[in-house]
Amino acid sequence: VQDARLWPFQLLAQVKTMACFHARPHQRKNMIASSIKAEVVKANARAANDTGSPEVQVALLTARINELTPHFKTHAKDHHGRRGLLRMVSRRRKLLDYLKAKDADRYTALIAKLGLRK
Repeated sequence: VQDARLWPFQLLAQVKTMACFHARPHQRKNMIASSIKAEVVKANARAANDTGSPEVQVALLTARINELTPHFKTHAKDHHGRRGLLRMVSRRRKLLDYLKAKDADRYTALIAKLGLRK
């Protein structure tokens, strides 16, 4: 926005192109690498193509949370990102509550495997 003599619609067009320039949905930094994700799924799957069981979902969320934690050590004021982290923690907590109610043995095995409880 260098020229103050622009018409409002021209100014709006410049702002839109700047917003599109900065938006990079293909470069998400909070996603884990696909190779790590495949390893986590393989290690926690109950069957061959299992990606939706609570064990796999909790393990994937744990991997993402562990990857994001160092970011918040260095960027303490990133409150918008922290909201996403807390949302992931809450989702993991709900999945663990579900698993505990359904099958306590699977719950305790998963907790021990992921090292979530002290």
